[in-house]
Amino acid sequence: MTEKVKKQEAIKAIEALKKLYPDAKCSLNFNNPMQLLIATRLSAQCTDERVNRITPALFKQFPTLDDFADADISEVERYIHSCGLYRTKARDIVAAARMLRDEFGGNVPDTIEQLLKLPGVGRKTANLILGDVYGKPAVVTDTHCIRISNRLGLCSTTNPVKVESELKKILPAHESNDFCHRLVLFGRDICRARSPRCNDCPLEWCPSRDVLS
Repeated sequence: MTEKVKKQEAIKAIEALKKLYPDAKCSLNFNNPMQLLIATRLSAQCTDERVNRITPALFKQFPTLDDFADADISEVERYIHSCGLYRTKARDIVAAARMLRDEFGGNVPDTIEQLLKLPGVGRKTANLILGDVYGKPAVVTDTHCIRISNRLGLCSTTNPVKVESELKKILPAHESNDFCHRLVLFGRDICRARSPRCNDCPLEWCPSRDVLS
């Protein structure tokens, strides 16, 4: 499939998913950039649903950036214990809070280069911050995005960085962030990793339809 054709297919998918999910938004609950940064770190190898159950008590106990920066890591661990990899996540959260306070004036950066300097922050998290906090074009390559983009033939790799690069070439910049949010909803509801509901899928032109159904 040429890049021109991929752009056309991407537009078709964007329009179809807009009708299916008119309200595209992040599945994680947050009230400020710092909270989104932390919630996204917690979401690694953990469902957004579980993260949303954990964060209310966590953010009540540590309401400010300084509270996280000055926190005892073991206490943070206690609040996030059920989300998996909690020791590493607690360490990264405290270290990132300290860096935000000491090196970024207490503000979450608005460039991917600066965001990637924060402990525990990868391109997925950085792009989510850029798109949802700062309204910049972003492609969040989570498992749903990677799986569905490959099934649709929009890319042919499971490498997150390469998927991001390929999608940036074919997605309209102003649609990219919302498209990724809709892929999450679509991936949970219809285009599942196992037993996808192809008969209920509005993307009837999907090249994987006959293979999966």
